[in-house]
Parts: sequence; structure tokens; C-alpha cells
Amino acid sequence: MAMGRCAVLLLAVWATSLCFAGVRPVLPPARLALRSLGITTEVRGKEGTDSFRRFFLKGDQEISPWHDLPLSGEAEGVYWMVTEIPKMTKPKMEIATKESLNPIAQDMKNNKLREYHGPIFWNYGYLPQTWEDPEVEHPELKVKGDNDPVDVVEVGSRTHEQGELVQVKVLGALAMIDDGELDWKILGIGLDDPLAKKLNSVEDLEQQLPGVVSGVREWFRWDPPAGIPRYKTPDGKGLNRFGFEEAALDAPQAVEVIQETHSFWKKLRESSGREGLWVGA
Repeated sequence: MAMGRCAVLLLAVWATSLCFAGVRPVLPPARLALRSLGITTEVRGKEGTDSFRRFFLKGDQEISPWHDLPLSGEAEGVYWMVTEIPKMTKPKMEIATKESLNPIAQDMKNNKLREYHGPIFWNYGYLPQTWEDPEVEHPELKVKGDNDPVDVVEVGSRTHEQGELVQVKVLGALAMIDDGELDWKILGIGLDDPLAKKLNSVEDLEQQLPGVVSGVREWFRWDPPAGIPRYKTPDGKGLNRFGFEEAALDAPQAVEVIQETHSFWKKLRESSGREGLWVGA
């Protein structure tokens, strides 16, 4: 019997024995969140190749993790995040915005699978139902959106699973400018994290986890893929920059970013879409 089947069988026996003993098995947070929304994921293709895809399903129906998953969480300032890249991993995974049903795939450049220069130290993903409009110029930063959903950096202690849905409390945002495009990085912490109740702002984050904000900023400033020296960025472009004098915006301003990009997403869906993007059948 294959190891995967053995593990499933042992898990089933464990769960059954607990039920007979009057104890309900405790599911990991990833499974609880997915179950609460009736969502499952399914891998097709081989991991570490360009065939890999992680699809999302509700019951037997395939859904888009960009357009069909909820944005708002259970409280004000709380939103659902989809994890693309678990902390301490290197493959640059992202939802395929141009493919049907928007599965998670490994990004490619010059026909090569992309990896970060080193493992990312936080869980990384995006907010469903958001979109950074490439035709709208930010009034102060004078740059336009990067044509993707809004990114989230979750700074909690637990390692997420790829494709996991997590409710995150928004703490702030960094306005990264990547090759002349605005690429917001929302800073958040999972509601299931022990520090979640203590963190409500960038100031709280600096006090409870000193160095994290600057760490996120510098990590994304220097983020060429593997094989490219840290002093040289892809395509010879300059280092990533940050608006607002590199300061992190606080939670209320970050929420405004989310609300604005949600309105951009609504317009995208209400229109005929944008060439190249898959916005539904």
C-alpha cells in the first residue's frame, strides 16, 4: 500500500477511535476554514513542473479562488486570504489570472519555473475579489496597478498550507512599486494566531514583533528569482521601491486600499473583463 493511502487509513482509524471514545477530533485550521465554506482543493499535474495546478471546488463544482471566494471576514477589518506560498518555501506560486478557473500554479519566466532567491519568512497570498487596475493611476504615487489581486503578507507563527483560506486581521500596508507598477503588500495576522488579539496596528506590530515590517520591506525590495545575484534584479531593472517615504500605512488606510481594489474588481466583473484575464464563463 502506498504511503499516502497508509496515512489516510491511519487518520481514519484515529478519527473513528476518538468518536467511539466520545472525543471529536480536532481538525487543523486549514481544514476547518475550508470545511466552514464547503471548499476543497484538488491537485492536478506534478509538483515542481509546469503541469502543476491546484484547483478549488465547492462540492462537485469547480470555482475560481479569485472570483468565487468571499473577501470580507467575520468582523470589521478582517478579510479572507488565500495562501499561495507557505512560509519558509521558495517556489513562486500564484493564481493563474489568465487561465480558466484561476488555479494556483508556479510562475514562469523565460520558460523556466520561478523560485525566490531564498525561502520567504511569512505566509504569502492574496485577497479574493480584489484587483489592482492597470488603468487607474494612484493620485499621489503616480503609478498604476499591476493587474493582479492584492497581495497579503501574513506574519503569524503558523505555517499555512498552499491553498488554505485564512481570516486575517489587517494591520497595515506597504506601497511597493515594482518596475513602475503599484503592487500593494497588505500586512496581516491570522485570527487563529496567539498574537492576533494584541495586534491592531503597525505600531502594535512593531512593538510585539520588532523588525518584521522592515524585514518584509527589505525582503521584497530584494526579490530576484534564484540564480540572479541579489545586487542585480531581473531584466536589469532597479530595486523595488516603496511609496510614502517607505513607511507602512496603518490599518484604516490599508482597509481603504482593500475597499478601493474591491471596487475595481467589481467593475472588472461587470464589464466584459480585460483582455487576457479570466473573469468567469
